[in-house]
Amino acid sequence: MSAAQSSLDLPRLLDTAGSVLDAAVETFVEGLGAPSAVHKGGTDFATQVDLDLERQISAELEDRTQIPVHGEEFGGADPIDGPVWVLDPVDGTFNYSAGMPLTGILLGLVVDGEATLGLTWLPLLDRKYAAHADGPLMVNGVAVESPPDLALDESAIAFGPFNAAGRGRYAGAKRADLLRALSSRVARIRMTGSTGVDMAFTASGVFGGAVAFGRHPWDNAAGAALVRAAGGVATDLAGERWTVASPSLVAGAPTVHAGLMAVIDETVEDWSA
Repeated sequence: MSAAQSSLDLPRLLDTAGSVLDAAVETFVEGLGAPSAVHKGGTDFATQVDLDLERQISAELEDRTQIPVHGEEFGGADPIDGPVWVLDPVDGTFNYSAGMPLTGILLGLVVDGEATLGLTWLPLLDRKYAAHADGPLMVNGVAVESPPDLALDESAIAFGPFNAAGRGRYAGAKRADLLRALSSRVARIRMTGSTGVDMAFTASGVFGGAVAFGRHPWDNAAGAALVRAAGGVATDLAGERWTVASPSLVAGAPTVHAGLMAVIDETVEDWSA
């Protein structure tokens, strides 16, 4: 850990953050199926539960830890200069609004941009994943061993949802090319619609690895921390170590991650071309 990370009482912060998220679970569960309240463009939206939970969780975290929060809905402190909490009050909002249980609350602590602590609460699956740097992965409060480091062709891989006609930093057509290439190299491909679910399942060994094309730290920070605590690797699509400034997230057990990066490098020479 860096000097800035080691100066924090990470076990205490993890316990405090867990109790804050526990207090939000009832509202989260009761709001399942909530409709769109704020349209963000395309099929992206926020529900009233997103807004209410972000206000509740942010206020309590700041009061109890004296660390500022940057949330998906209302922004906040610049997460480049830590320590800063990064919060997604409802990850997988489309799933949540549709009544699908693959959705949760994501909370990460970044210190000078580094994923230092992560919590992923999946209330509808009765699963709570938590870890801090150099600490074990905790599932429902119990430390678990690192998952087996399988070969790529033995592993299920989570893949982020996309529109094949989409453009942007990672064009949809090239994502489709990568999906096609992986389909013959891995045991199974799964698309859950929730980065938080994908990364928590990767950390705990349900998935061998995961590919997420989003850049938002509230989607990625908690998962990067969980995967690393479980002995895995978290980088961007270029293979650079994940930080809060990274444009994407590729995570997995070491052998799986290396295999994923090999397929990515073979398949897409230039994402911007």
